[in-house]
Amino acid sequence: MNITIWNENRHENKNPEVAKVYPKGIHGALAEFLEEEANVVRTATLDEPEHGLTEEVLNDTDVLLWWGHIAHDEVEDAIVTRIQDRVLDGMGLIVLHSGHLSKIFRTLMGTGCDLKWREADERERLWVVEPGHPITEGIGEYIEMPKEEMYGEHFDIPAPDELVFISWFEGGEVFRSGATFTRGRGKVFYFRPGHETYPTYYNKDIQTVIKNAVRWSAPKNTPVPVYGNARPLEAISSKDTEGKN
Repeated sequence: MNITIWNENRHENKNPEVAKVYPKGIHGALAEFLEEEANVVRTATLDEPEHGLTEEVLNDTDVLLWWGHIAHDEVEDAIVTRIQDRVLDGMGLIVLHSGHLSKIFRTLMGTGCDLKWREADERERLWVVEPGHPITEGIGEYIEMPKEEMYGEHFDIPAPDELVFISWFEGGEVFRSGATFTRGRGKVFYFRPGHETYPTYYNKDIQTVIKNAVRWSAPKNTPVPVYGNARPLEAISSKDTEGKN
């Protein structure tokens, strides 16, 4: 499978605390465990030409992972449209943590995608609410995170096709932390954990969920819809002969 991991890569270059947690960048940490399953993994970042997401790269991508936070507005609209077209054509998209406000996620959702948040080193319990879903394979009833950023409801997204995870936070809030959507022929999974100052992406259960999500969202050999004026498949009787013997 061909996987592209897109990371804004701004926190790692500006904040020593983040660089300490993710010395190879968040994209590097994600790539390390996704490469374990013999995937072909490439990374791309905001400051590369075309944000590293050329037509050639996207056409060769089965699943795109997206992490962004402080520079959503710097992503060029033409690149967003390019990604959207690929998703509608069948490319999988996994949006992580603060990517909920990315242009591509908001475009695909058609809503503001906003929420409550708080940074207070809170414990998070990520409950599985769809235990039969392939994204949950290999984990228990919940994932316990000792410290994470709180995201709370209301989360301004359309009703998901499937709600896979709900988070409870130490301060009392809950949040729809794992949700799936279908857009065209493509599958989209939003997964909340992953604040940049916490080592979330080294957690084995979190890694398992992301690996599962990659497999789930990968393109399938589904029918390609045909649009526009269509020739009839059967002969159409003339209207002036209808009802006559």
